[in-house]
Amino acid sequence: MPDQTQDLNQGQIQIELPEDEATGTYSNLVMISHSDSEFILDFISVMPGAPKAKVVKRMVLTPDHAKRLAGALTENIEQYEKENGTITEDDQIDVPFNYRGPTPEA
Repeated sequence: MPDQTQDLNQGQIQIELPEDEATGTYSNLVMISHSDSEFILDFISVMPGAPKAKVVKRMVLTPDHAKRLAGALTENIEQYEKENGTITEDDQIDVPFNYRGPTPEA
């Protein structure tokens, strides 16, 4: 096994993508909440006509990481639109206002 300390010192890190995560998880809605120390992103899959929606993945981020994620998404959306045209927001999804996300705690 290569010396990981040497890789980290050179600004490189090996990232493993487990097989069960490689296909991804579909989400068409994200509910975001936060406390003073973390951001919680609940990725939800809403199916038309279904009385319930399911949280398919929850991600917990530090505030600085959440801000870097927002910046990276903005950059990627701008690049995508340069290559493919403007993304329209025509699809309207009824947001489940009865959704109760995590209670922020310190």
